[in-house]
Amino acid sequence: MYYQFFEWNHAFLSPARAVNDAVRLYYRNPLNPLTHTEFGRQIAAAGDLFERMTRRYGKPEFGITETMVDGVSVPVSEKIVWERPFCKLLKFEREMPAGSPPQPNLVLVAPMSGHYATLLRGTVEALLPHNNVYITDWVDARKVPLAVGRFNLDDFVDYIIDIIAFFEGDAHLVAVCQPAVPVFAATALLESRQSAHLPRSITLMGGPIDTRQNPTEVNTYALKHDLDWFRRNVIMPVPFPHPGVMRKVYPGFLQLTGFMTMNLDRHLAAHYDYFDDLVKGDGDSADKHREFYDEYLSVMDLTAEFYLQTVDTVFLRHALPKGEMLHHGEPVDPRAITRTPILTIEGEKDDISGIGQTKAAHTLSPNLPDEKHRHYEQSDVGHYGVFNGSRFRKEIAPRICAFVREWDDDAPDTAALPDASLTADTLSLAAAVPNPLETVAEAIAEAPAETVAEVSPEVVSEAPTAEVADTPADAATENPATALVGTAAEAIAERPEPIAEADAPASTAKIETPEPAPSKPGTKQFQAAPQFASQAADVPTVAQIPSPDPASAQARPPQSKGEPAKPRATPANAPSKGAPGKPSGPRGKRNPRNTGKTRPGGGA
Repeated sequence: MYYQFFEWNHAFLSPARAVNDAVRLYYRNPLNPLTHTEFGRQIAAAGDLFERMTRRYGKPEFGITETMVDGVSVPVSEKIVWERPFCKLLKFEREMPAGSPPQPNLVLVAPMSGHYATLLRGTVEALLPHNNVYITDWVDARKVPLAVGRFNLDDFVDYIIDIIAFFEGDAHLVAVCQPAVPVFAATALLESRQSAHLPRSITLMGGPIDTRQNPTEVNTYALKHDLDWFRRNVIMPVPFPHPGVMRKVYPGFLQLTGFMTMNLDRHLAAHYDYFDDLVKGDGDSADKHREFYDEYLSVMDLTAEFYLQTVDTVFLRHALPKGEMLHHGEPVDPRAITRTPILTIEGEKDDISGIGQTKAAHTLSPNLPDEKHRHYEQSDVGHYGVFNGSRFRKEIAPRICAFVREWDDDAPDTAALPDASLTADTLSLAAAVPNPLETVAEAIAEAPAETVAEVSPEVVSEAPTAEVADTPADAATENPATALVGTAAEAIAERPEPIAEADAPASTAKIETPEPAPSKPGTKQFQAAPQFASQAADVPTVAQIPSPDPASAQARPPQSKGEPAKPRATPANAPSKGAPGKPSGPRGKRNPRNTGKTRPGGGA
């Protein structure tokens, strides 16, 4: 009945919202003498606060209208190139400068974990100048009619396989957090079937491949409950009048409730500051608050079958690392992976997907040649910092672009790509387009704590990051609303002042490369596949599918109106081609890029 009460509450507040709108208009009218008094500003601020606290937040927009390509600003538009009932594949189409060389197709597989794909807005912006970027835009389950059918983890894997087939293998997949498991599983299935259409490479970022390694508190908490507990406490039908009426879902508002209640005092303080800013007329600070919470409060429902199968397969049974995962009855065997290069990325202070959990993909694929294994550990970042924030733009994104270009047959030898060995200072390029959501939360975005929508209450790391110190979250409770979530970035409200990028200490990234070579201080060298294989017997147990919390999600450093936009750390200076171990074997027919020709299925 939680969902029904939620709907009734919104209906009950409708008359109050109408009255509130009238009062706000009255006290904002410049012809009203009270508008210019302290009392009038307080009434208007209170009305604004009430409106935001009782509003239904819809899906945010990506809002990416331009990017930089070869030093030239080009317009960007969104285009749906592939569609299924629960997912749309969006292409960020650019009007490329004349004579531009072809660029790799890069598909960002966004997490289906309670927040929209717009969570990866910053990720898209960082990768867009050097790649044809696509993203999986998952559909809110409450908007999908019951007659359309079910959607579970097996269907998620099917969608990934269909997307690879759509590109005829001419695409690189980048799985952010939760999708690391289905992307890795889809690759293993295609390899075992000897498919002609394989992804050119896969990049797994902060994903729960095997959380038996360094299990976090959210992993151990999940094991305290059986699957029936989750089914009884957090699954409920969608009420009328939503299109998905009677579909059983894990509601987004339940996840959000967990986010808010775990650190309620911090959110109350943030909203009190917002009220104070409105009264004082501090429009810049008020705008930053609105931009951040517009993203943070936007949530979507997950289908019950997807949620429960994810909890069971990944969290409770650890089926993938144990070799017990099935896809429609077909075994998923990562040892079949022999052709697809794998890059894994982890954050040093990630307390959602602990160190070694994503790297386990190398251990599970011992038959892949050594030169096709890559692992990179970014220092001084938490879970969210793995795929967004300043260090992502300056240190991680350039390495992803270099890895993608290395294993892309059509990449020009002299492409202007980032050199992964460059420091953060030398990686600054001609400014990318400023993002309208560069808000106060980036200082916290790189904190280790994040959210796990699928399973358990979040845990905020006590370890300080390079930019700010985290404050531990309250202990987990048995509240079903908080049992499935974590509030990683809830720390936002507790950090009164953001720390600018320029003040952050330089990061010493930990990188592993195929062969030992001199590197800068604080780095580690790549461990070859045989070493990964030798560790297979020592792998512990638990798997986790993280759900990044937009409390850090659109978090970027504050930028007052009138200040010049900080340059983006977009890529430049490409590594030369000719690296050993280029992918071989059938790849299917090639598709021209940036030519406007239609791909199979209607894509461009």
